[in-house]
Amino acid sequence: MSAATQHGQAPYYFVPAPSRHPVLASIGLFFVILGAGQWINGHEWGMYSLIGGLVMWAFVLQQWFRQSIAESEGGLYSDRIDVSFRWSMSWFIFSEVMFFGAFFGALFWTRLHALPNLGSLENAVLWPDFKAVWPSAAAGFTGSPAGIVDAFATMGPWPLPTINTALLLSSGVTLTIAHHALIANHRGTAIAFMWVTVLLGCTFLFVQGYEYHHAYTELNLKLSSGAYGSTFFMLTGFHGFHVFVGMLMLLFITIRLMKGHFTPQRHFGFEGAAWYWHFVDVVWLGLYIVVYWL
Repeated sequence: MSAATQHGQAPYYFVPAPSRHPVLASIGLFFVILGAGQWINGHEWGMYSLIGGLVMWAFVLQQWFRQSIAESEGGLYSDRIDVSFRWSMSWFIFSEVMFFGAFFGALFWTRLHALPNLGSLENAVLWPDFKAVWPSAAAGFTGSPAGIVDAFATMGPWPLPTINTALLLSSGVTLTIAHHALIANHRGTAIAFMWVTVLLGCTFLFVQGYEYHHAYTELNLKLSSGAYGSTFFMLTGFHGFHVFVGMLMLLFITIRLMKGHFTPQRHFGFEGAAWYWHFVDVVWLGLYIVVYWL
């Protein structure tokens, strides 16, 4: 977050007044979870609960963030608050590392332990037709010798995943250029490269959407396509969601830059979004190698 006052003028530690935002955000999330659970189980009203909860949650967050920005630009955030923001963002990214680590771990466990174990002699009596190969792309080569998983084709690294890799790596470069431009007080250059970064993020999402359409319609690769399909869509899908969130962060930071927010000395709102975007880049490199090449 940026601060409009010089060092020493802000309070040592700003304590906000009691707020309705946490309670209202929690209520919105309650209806999101309730609606999602009911919708999955066939209750039509669950969809409306989900949509209503999302709208309520987004509205509350918009108000909450506007209030925080006003406090920051009003000079209420001291260096002490800046340090707390840095620690908070660091722990948040660490939690995201653990989140993706669980899915990467599930993929490795399936490939290196579960699959060979199911194809061992000990299980030959139970599943005599099981073939312990990866990826299991055909009936009889899945974890289902009964053939309940339809045959599918796997997704290779070329051309769409490679294009997306180039897009994300390029966005990391343009974001870094924008950061250095802000530090040098070249606001116009920073804004221009931030818009390029946002555009690259949007293009990544468009290409991934086209990739999913290709997977479903031409490769018959679906979430239900055995362990390969589930791990593929869970890893790439959650990463795509994180790209969407990161792109929104960068978009709002760009708008704030255009409004004159942030200074070369104090701009952690910018830095926090940049940390998150670089984390998304690193995760994609891991996905690109493990999911598409191996």
